[in-house]
Amino acid sequence: MMAAPPASPSARSRGNAAAAAGGNTTSTMLPGPASRSNGGCIDLSTSGLLAHGAGSSVVVSDPRSMQLLCVLPMPSSPASSLASFVTAVRWAPAGSAPSLDAGLGEDDHRPLRLAAGDRHGRIAVWDARARAVLHLLSLDESRSVAPGTSGGVQDLCWIHHASGWLLASIHGPSLLCIWETSTNPRVLWMFDASPEYLSCIRRDPFDDRHLCALGLRGFLLSAVPRYDSDISLKEHRIVCGAGDVAELQRLEKEMAAPAPAPALAAFPLFSARLCFSPQWRHILYATYPRELVVFDLNYSTALSVASLPRGFGKFSDVMADPDLDLLYCTHADGKLSIWKRKEGEQVHLLQAVEELMPSIGTVVPPPAVLATTVWQSESIFRNIDKLSQDLAQTQSSHSVIFDTNSDKNVYQGAMSYITSISEDGKIWSWHLTFDDKSADSKKINLGTSNHGDAGISKPRSKGLDFTVKINLMGQLHLLSSTVTTLAVPSPSLLATVARGGNNPAPAVPLVGLGTQSGTIEVVDVLANAVSVSFAVHSSTVRGLRWLGNSRIVSFSYNQVSDKTGGYNNKLVITCLRSGLNRPFRVLQKPERAPIRALRASSSGRYLLILFRDAPVEVWAMTKNPMMLRSLALPFTVLEWTLPAAPRPSQNAASKQSSTSKERSGEVTATESSDETAESFAFALVNGALGVFEVHGRRIRDFRPKWPSSSFASSDGLVTAMAYRLPHVVMGDRSGNIRWWDVTTGLSSSFSTHREGIRRIKFSPVVHGDRSRGRIAVLFYDNTFSIFDLDSADPLANAILHPQSPGTLVLELDWLSTRTRKDEPLVLCIAGADSSFRLIEVNMDTKINSGSKPLITKERFRPMPLCLPILFPTSHALALRMILQLGVKPSWFECNNTDKVGSNSFKAAPATFGDLRTCMIETALPPIGDSVVPELLLKVLEPYRKEGCILDDGRAKLYSAIVNKGTYARFAFAAAIFGDAQESLFWLQLPKALHHFLDKSTSKSTEKGLESSVHTGSEQTSTLNRIASRERSTAENVAKDTENYGQLCTMAFKQDQLWFNANERIPWHDKLDGEDALQKRIHELVSLGNLEAAVSLLLSTPPEGSNFYPNALRAVVLSSAVSQSLHELAVKVVAANMVRTDKSLSGTHLLCAVGKYQEACSQLQDAGCWTDAATLAATHLHGSDYARVLQRWAGYVLRGEHNMWRALILYVAAGALPEALETLRKNQRPDTAALFLLACHEIYSQITAESEPADETSGSAPERTQKLRFPSKNVNEEDLIAVSEVFGQYQQKLVHLCMDMEPTVN
Repeated sequence: MMAAPPASPSARSRGNAAAAAGGNTTSTMLPGPASRSNGGCIDLSTSGLLAHGAGSSVVVSDPRSMQLLCVLPMPSSPASSLASFVTAVRWAPAGSAPSLDAGLGEDDHRPLRLAAGDRHGRIAVWDARARAVLHLLSLDESRSVAPGTSGGVQDLCWIHHASGWLLASIHGPSLLCIWETSTNPRVLWMFDASPEYLSCIRRDPFDDRHLCALGLRGFLLSAVPRYDSDISLKEHRIVCGAGDVAELQRLEKEMAAPAPAPALAAFPLFSARLCFSPQWRHILYATYPRELVVFDLNYSTALSVASLPRGFGKFSDVMADPDLDLLYCTHADGKLSIWKRKEGEQVHLLQAVEELMPSIGTVVPPPAVLATTVWQSESIFRNIDKLSQDLAQTQSSHSVIFDTNSDKNVYQGAMSYITSISEDGKIWSWHLTFDDKSADSKKINLGTSNHGDAGISKPRSKGLDFTVKINLMGQLHLLSSTVTTLAVPSPSLLATVARGGNNPAPAVPLVGLGTQSGTIEVVDVLANAVSVSFAVHSSTVRGLRWLGNSRIVSFSYNQVSDKTGGYNNKLVITCLRSGLNRPFRVLQKPERAPIRALRASSSGRYLLILFRDAPVEVWAMTKNPMMLRSLALPFTVLEWTLPAAPRPSQNAASKQSSTSKERSGEVTATESSDETAESFAFALVNGALGVFEVHGRRIRDFRPKWPSSSFASSDGLVTAMAYRLPHVVMGDRSGNIRWWDVTTGLSSSFSTHREGIRRIKFSPVVHGDRSRGRIAVLFYDNTFSIFDLDSADPLANAILHPQSPGTLVLELDWLSTRTRKDEPLVLCIAGADSSFRLIEVNMDTKINSGSKPLITKERFRPMPLCLPILFPTSHALALRMILQLGVKPSWFECNNTDKVGSNSFKAAPATFGDLRTCMIETALPPIGDSVVPELLLKVLEPYRKEGCILDDGRAKLYSAIVNKGTYARFAFAAAIFGDAQESLFWLQLPKALHHFLDKSTSKSTEKGLESSVHTGSEQTSTLNRIASRERSTAENVAKDTENYGQLCTMAFKQDQLWFNANERIPWHDKLDGEDALQKRIHELVSLGNLEAAVSLLLSTPPEGSNFYPNALRAVVLSSAVSQSLHELAVKVVAANMVRTDKSLSGTHLLCAVGKYQEACSQLQDAGCWTDAATLAATHLHGSDYARVLQRWAGYVLRGEHNMWRALILYVAAGALPEALETLRKNQRPDTAALFLLACHEIYSQITAESEPADETSGSAPERTQKLRFPSKNVNEEDLIAVSEVFGQYQQKLVHLCMDMEPTVN
């Protein structure tokens, strides 16, 4: 373990600079596909935002509506001009809401943080809402070492500390770091685990401070930050299988990357993954290529190992279902295996197998599945829906276990959602449904038929008790492969529409991209999405051109490998309307030369095919293309004229036709030409220039006016050309640019002082443009510049490549949809990182002239983006308050006819007369300002009209729970904004209040539990209760459904805690060793099973070192008698054991004499908080149990920093004043007021059930005028103060909302 070096002072400033320079084209960027170099990095936030690495960018999308939100490119590093592969992404957990004093309306105080690490070892902490880099962390700079010394980032994880959320990262092969990412980012702590290779790092769902890191050789590191900036470490070891060990040793000899490389680069085909169990504390699951391991951190041992089934690809990842006791394992061959835990053991059996890559509609071999994740957010909404229904039916029931059916009811009708990323650029969303086996007993394996033997075999089908169905919900198609070429349609008025007639073809907002895999991707630039994809070629698309605006011609070639040699050239015409691919110029034999390029005229009527060292062919692109002529000249470049620039009539030399059709070709002043003729300019090897004109089937010399000075190049060939009448612009391999007016002979030139020029593109012009000489120049070093040839000094006024640092440009062209001079110029760029970007260029302003991102609102989306998490802060809080107070479901109906709605949500009027009628009517006492909801509804009206508040599924759920109680609305509002812990708190609040009020009123509960018993008969009643519980377990009475899933992290009931602890007993029966024996004894004593504990103690061999202490405990436990002298002796022995660090043994002696309260206190002093709660749940009642819960709540609040879990324990213990004070100290005035409302509603329902009907009906009106809080220790003045502060909060929120403009989509 090493001390953390000082922070780099330039970390934050450089991060902001990167945000200004590198993160500015995110809104109009299409990413390339993910690859294995990205390490399968993926993360889904609790608010429903999906992030994954693709090349050197982070892609953020919405998996519900399957729409791309934004692309966040990694900034370039000082050591390299190129951005590196993104190898790790992780969303920061939802933080606390902004307070009144922290700038409520500023989005800087509510960043949507996303951490991304790359192969250069840098970590960018993004604000995904603002699309800006908050901090750029570099371990090399922090350690003051050479760039690349620390190695790339392997994985990331957020953990909680007293100061907030810290970021843990794995750098290189073995370095674990913890970062402070607040105002002063720095490395707090580092640990070098060499010679291990760390592969994965995860956070414990039961304790946000706890993390575990897994190594490829089985090394497992457990770490918890402390108050004093130190870390508590514990090392474990997972014994790997012999096959995995041998494979890793072989790969080490053939290592694919140098030493500082992380595990994903050194061993790309060997992965080890880890995930915590959301059901059971201290249990985690690890996968190696051939094994699935269940590991118990408390016992530091593996509980079970499942081998890879025969016929399956190697394990690549493991995920735990958030609600069901299931595991999802992905395999290298694209399969998804589903494993279910065997009842009473931590052994998982294979239940079903599914394909994540359908065999129909995919290429052969199919693309690999690179990453998979389970939706955590949907689990919260399912709990809201289910528990709101259950509690509505069982409000008056005091039973702990609501569902006493078999365990199969847990899976009946259950659902799960999975998102996967494939290497062809697609995002897949899958819906899994689980049904009872009896409903479909004839069909066991519901996977595809090609894995019937490997999916469910006879031994596995014996334990199958449910079936699985998988359905594809949606697919988001991004760029499928590396982009190799780009083409933009710029049809002249001679081009006609494909359906026939004389109507001119308009310019369309489409861009054609050729890819390395042979597909043509057509991008709709207005929607920033791939409109359609065509699988045209079997090899790389070398070039493509538009024929008009609805056809694309493309070519590819492959070299023949036989003795004759040569090339097979393939030319295909693709029709966008019909989707048909028609090859032409099909030859039976290979050719001597491959095709070098294609050049299509603006009308789409003519095509030039350029060969390498061979004549140029001129083709007429009619319905059946035909070759007009072969030109055997040594051409270097050829370019057709662009559509002529509109300009008023000038002299005769440049006079243009005044007809409605725009001329594509012009001639000299002395000769007139047909307006349907088209011309192209060319340069020869010797530097000679020329212009040819094509009219029908005739090709003739254009006879331009030559310049006075010679254009023969003495220092380089002409390598690029652009032609728009009357100007020809040329660039050579020495970086010189020359331009020539073919009608007047005027010419000029200048040097760019750069490398050779590869491409020159004229910008589109419209009537009224100040300049007609703007060109984009692409150099051979893959950078570009923009020049204005009409300016006095083009070089001084040039715009040099600041638009996308870190990205090399392969191709560029101007978008031709500009129609007015006040519209900006837009440049299309195909990057070397497989991305496609749009850059807005403005050269007219004298100050700050340059390019900026195209940030105009997208004019088309297939459906609205219903993501309130992306709203401005004040508007998001306004919507949250509206959902909490209760709005009628009809308010969500919008007048957008394009919205896909269900029968229950139809088009509604655009506005409402009185917005107060939109709020639901409740009998709750008024709290806060009653006018505020109406004002907030007015603020949210633009969002409602756009239909981007809630989608149909969320709106249906809200309409179902809006009248089920305040707690249901509060939980729903928290879940919408990704606050999972708060949502679980509201769901558990009614049960916690029931628990507290039941104990305080001494009501009897099920299973014969009594609130007070006589001291002498306490041991007897305990043993009877234990026996009855064991009998019920033996009869296979199922667990309560609330013990499953995320709600189990907030368990507080005695039966819940006892059942969770009792379920673990059989897991450790076969474990050996003295340490495991002592822990098993401790579990049995905590559960009250003294007979089993004595049996284990007596099994200690006489020669063992712990024989005498175990014998002493066995004697005392077996002869537990309640005599004062005996109690005193036992207390003395227990105290001595505590002083000698034998606290667990001391608590056993206290339990033997019935001193359970003292035993719980000792366990809590020793840090065994869960064990103390289990012991209290077994033996204590009433106020004694409440004291244990209250002290536990204090530790959870101040030790684990989990406010919501602490609040539910406070409520269950009856410490309501402490719960209210906690909300006040955390500056949550809105939550404190909602807490009072929820407690009032639940308390009123409970008291109403216990009072006679006539008394209830008579006193109800008076009760609604005043808050009823179920605690006598809170004064009425305190309740009034909470309401007043909430009113002030509402007023300030309204003012901030009025000052903020709505941002829809």
